[in-house]
Amino acid sequence: MPRGFSEAGKELLGQGRAPLKVNERARSARGAPGFFLRLLLLTLLVAVLAPAFAPAQIVIKMGTLAPEGSPWHKTLLQLGERWRTISGGTVKLVIYAGGVLGDEPDLVKKMRIGQIQAVALSGVGMYEIERGAMCLQIPMMFESYEELDYVRDRVAPKLEKTIEAKGFIVLNWGDAGWVHFFSTRPVKRLSDMRQLKLFTWAGDNDELELWQANGFRAVPLAATDILTGLQTGLIEAVPTTPLYALLNQSFGLAPYMNSVRWAPLIGATVITRAAWERMPADKRAAMLQAAREAGYGMRGSIRKMGDDAVVAMQKRKLTVVQADAATVADWRREAENVYPKIRGRMVPADMFDQVRALRDEYRAQSRKGQ
Repeated sequence: MPRGFSEAGKELLGQGRAPLKVNERARSARGAPGFFLRLLLLTLLVAVLAPAFAPAQIVIKMGTLAPEGSPWHKTLLQLGERWRTISGGTVKLVIYAGGVLGDEPDLVKKMRIGQIQAVALSGVGMYEIERGAMCLQIPMMFESYEELDYVRDRVAPKLEKTIEAKGFIVLNWGDAGWVHFFSTRPVKRLSDMRQLKLFTWAGDNDELELWQANGFRAVPLAATDILTGLQTGLIEAVPTTPLYALLNQSFGLAPYMNSVRWAPLIGATVITRAAWERMPADKRAAMLQAAREAGYGMRGSIRKMGDDAVVAMQKRKLTVVQADAATVADWRREAENVYPKIRGRMVPADMFDQVRALRDEYRAQSRKGQ
């Protein structure tokens, strides 16, 4: 603090040296206003410049088809709170749920051009980014979550590396339950399914051609149009998970569910590498860890919710069409007959082979442990 002000303060408080002489009082009186003026200007300057030196807030816009209020949506909101805490308020995650920004292919396009920075996707959306991700959704490849987890844990690092090379960072992996066929009429065998108009994702020409080549009446639609399609009769069957069918109420329009587990619906939360590199460098490890924990923590609860969803829908007039062992074997044979068309076309051959080898490895180890 300037010496003149300190002495003036002591004088006002009646402390310090002897009373000032007349000439000293005059000099002090002339100096005090100048000091206060400088102090005022300094205060104003700090107020003006402080925002410029404060760290700018980083807003991450994330889109997802997950319905608002669903377990997936709540988990993303919780992740946003953790990121805000970890970053000291620097990072703000804004969630656009329920498909308000469009279908999954639309979300990926928006992310590529920078309209949004992150997405929470199913395997269908991941296919738009990296075809190899579909190796975890091959029909009738897995019989249990244990097989899926064993395989995914071993192929995920390779997938993440490939995805990062394409400009995206995988924050976590998840799944949304087993895909079953929900229909307006009972379906026991795949031959029954061929009589119905089957929903398939719009924009995925490979899948559409595969269904059609095998005698199915596939109808491409956006996932956001499923309810309208069922109401109008444009589609009569939908492959989806029980939890999602309950949440979006599609089971009310397609009240028959085949018991066959067609494939696990895997998913992932992805952010653009450009957005990720804008994050505080010293916070990224903790933020990634928070995202991984969020994804892993959801697995057990989502899987239980899937089972509970079937019970809840049965109380609301859902009919589960049970398939015996022989019927399931027929479904598996039909699916495996299509593997040569999936391998190398929809799923890179090396990834397809690795997944099948790892699955067989897990089964061999399980038999030894029995």
